[in-house]
Amino acid sequence: MADTVPESWHAALDPVLALPESRRLGGWLRAEEARGATIYPPQGTRLRALELTPLDQVKVVILGQDPYHGPGQAHGLCFSVPDGVQVPPSLVNIYKELESDLGIARRGTGNLEHWARQGVLLLNTSLTVEAGKAGSHAGKGWEAITDAAVAAVAARDEPTVFLLWGNHARKKAANVPQLAPGDRHLVLASAHPSPLSAHAGFFGSKPFSQANAFLTETGRGAIDW
Repeated sequence: MADTVPESWHAALDPVLALPESRRLGGWLRAEEARGATIYPPQGTRLRALELTPLDQVKVVILGQDPYHGPGQAHGLCFSVPDGVQVPPSLVNIYKELESDLGIARRGTGNLEHWARQGVLLLNTSLTVEAGKAGSHAGKGWEAITDAAVAAVAARDEPTVFLLWGNHARKKAANVPQLAPGDRHLVLASAHPSPLSAHAGFFGSKPFSQANAFLTETGRGAIDW
């Protein structure tokens, strides 16, 4: 894997990166690029979520599935796009819920780096995807790495909020024993913000106010959403 793991995540991720599965992932990605496949996001940005949100600063975890597969969209943070790129439909709905929940007006940019820099880990399950082929890198080895990242956050003593939007996020979190009911963390599950499911329980779920109330009560400090 060409991207360098940020220092704060080494202890959590180095053991899984040493496994044959992870080494095969790196070789497979190199082979895909050698055959001419366009892979998003580009090298150097695939671990951006971990770079912007060090392990010891994580307050909130939002789990996505895989990166956007259109040109110029993916930049290493789930649900986020760079400045100047049209806000995707799921993020439009996230902004709608944020406005309904906290009265924060919808932003003109889909760049969520300001969340990440405050301790919101915006992590996809797969950290790469082939252009135009959603889910194309599922099952190639990323899952073990991102599972280890989620488990490392859950294993810490600091109370953390896990926002699980959709079945995929709930299934991923189910692999983490520390997220069982009654643990020190707050786990908020709802429907996915996709236009296909947002009206089935995402709208009205008030994840942002609940997260901030919990973070304030536990002394961790609210997020400026």
